[in-house]
Parts: sequence; C-alpha cells; structure tokens
Amino acid sequence: MKTGKVPENVLKRSVFKQLHTKRPEVLLGAGVGEDCAAIRLAPDEIFVLSTDPITGTAKDIGSLSIQVTLNDLASAGAEPVGVLLSILLPERAKESELKLMMEQMETACARARVQIMGGHTEVTRAVTQPVVTVCGVGKVKEGRLVSTAGAKPGMDIVVSKWIGIEGTSILAKEKEEELTKRFPKNFLETAKGFDRYLSVLPEAAAAVLSGVGAMHDVTEGGIFGALWELAEASGIGLEIDLKKIPVRQETIEICEFFGINPYKLISSGCMLMASEDGNRLVRALEKAKIPSAVIGKATEGNDRILYQGEEQRFLEPPKTDELYLVI
Repeated sequence: MKTGKVPENVLKRSVFKQLHTKRPEVLLGAGVGEDCAAIRLAPDEIFVLSTDPITGTAKDIGSLSIQVTLNDLASAGAEPVGVLLSILLPERAKESELKLMMEQMETACARARVQIMGGHTEVTRAVTQPVVTVCGVGKVKEGRLVSTAGAKPGMDIVVSKWIGIEGTSILAKEKEEELTKRFPKNFLETAKGFDRYLSVLPEAAAAVLSGVGAMHDVTEGGIFGALWELAEASGIGLEIDLKKIPVRQETIEICEFFGINPYKLISSGCMLMASEDGNRLVRALEKAKIPSAVIGKATEGNDRILYQGEEQRFLEPPKTDELYLVI
C-alpha cells in the first residue's frame, strides 16, 4: 500500500468488515470520516475519544500532534479534557529532542486547559524519525454531540479559515532552503506562521452554539478528501463551487512551486461544517473573529459535483495526501 491514509475501499474491506463486537454504551463508533468515538458514561454527559498519529513531519511534532487530536474532539462538539501519548523514537534521537517535544506538547495542552494524563515513550529500530500517537478524551453534554454523519440534503456547506494552511506551514519549514531560491524571506515567514491558525476549537464552539448539523476537521487528503468523507458518512450528494473555497495566496504559490494540488493538501485548522443556515453560521463565526465561507450545498442522492464557472466534474474518493509527494 502507498504512503498516507489507507484507501477507503481497503478500509471498508479489510478493517470495518472485521469489526463485529458491539456494546450498548458506544454511541459513535468506527466509520468513514468519523474522527471520534463516543461512549455514554453518565445520564447527561458523553465522553468522546479520538486518536491520531503524526508521521508526515518531524518539525514541531509535539505541538502538531496535540493540536490534531484536540481538533478531532472539537469536531464532535466536545470539550477536550486530557490526552494519552505514545512516542516512538529512533535510536539516533537525543534526550534534548524528547524534552523539547514534551515542552511543545505541554504548551499546547496548557493553552487548551488539557492535562497530559499518561502514555508510553520508547526508542525503537522500527522507526527512522519520531512517531507520535495521541489519544484524546473529551466530554460533551447529551444532545450536543456532533457527527460527521449529521449533514442532510438542503444544508449549506461551510468552511472556516483557509484550506491547505497546515501543509503550507509544513512545506515552508521542511523545504525552506529550496523555497528560498524562489520566494523572499517575509513570504516564507508568513507561510511558516500559518501554524498559529491550526486550532479549530474556537470555530467548533461557535458552531455548536449556532446549531451546526455536522463538522469534520480537514486533515489528510485536504478539502477534497474531507468533502468526500462528509458526504460518505452522511449519505448525501454535494454541489461545491471551487471559486468559493478560501485559499491563501502563499498556499497557491508554494503548491505551484512543487506542482501539487492545494485542494488535496493536508489542512488542519480548516473546519468543514454543514448547517441549515450557512449564512447565519458565517455571521456567528465572524463575531468570533473567524473567517469562513459558504461553498455549496448538500443534495439528495450520491452525485458529488465540483463547479468551476460553467465547468463541472465529479469529486473522487481521497487518495494519498499531496504532502507526501514532496516530503
């Protein structure tokens, strides 16, 4: 299999079909596009769980690993409570590198008032660079759990901030020497600084209060992958206007430099949402100082159509993230 996410057909055939044991406590389990699991532990409160590895970059891996998992919890409408860590280090790793990683993690957790509750740290020959897996635990009140599968025909499709900002920041840091030959320093500093936008906790909180129907953090596979996963999980079609999808000029130019597609580039920090009233949601996000845009509609059936002016084409299932074509 190729590097990146396991293809959807493999996921369905070799993963989901092997899962047979069910428990009445589990309210939200494994499924295409679902970022979290949810378990009922009290009459009015639901615990929400999520786990994610970071393998595409070694720089800022501590901060990024925490933020990705907190974003997954936020996409379910949950308040993050704590995390468990699994850290695998190559034999060449230094203690100072581990310390820096933990400092990054603690800083990210402190910012969100989340406790590092435990985990496992190991040096192994099985990896050539640090691999971090984070299991996040959050909580949400009964009736406020949000699922990727909650989109209904007729709902507006909304995205927050901009697509590709995570991938742009990673590329600007990992490939800085190469990019310096084309772009000025201030351009690259701006691109590297996109990592300050990676949290979707503020927009998730505002969206839940606005009555959002579905949320999905845009990660591997980019906005195209997230749109497919939202549609697949919800059993809907889509009509999406490509010209309305917000993207930064820095992302466009760096993607052009490497010959990759910004719509298929890893995009943590961008939340995909479905709402009965997309304009109302955009206004609510604007009050929270979060830019967003209505980019299309959920429709009946299974047709997932991308429009660009008078041209149209069908959305395809997600493939390997464009980041892996460069790094």
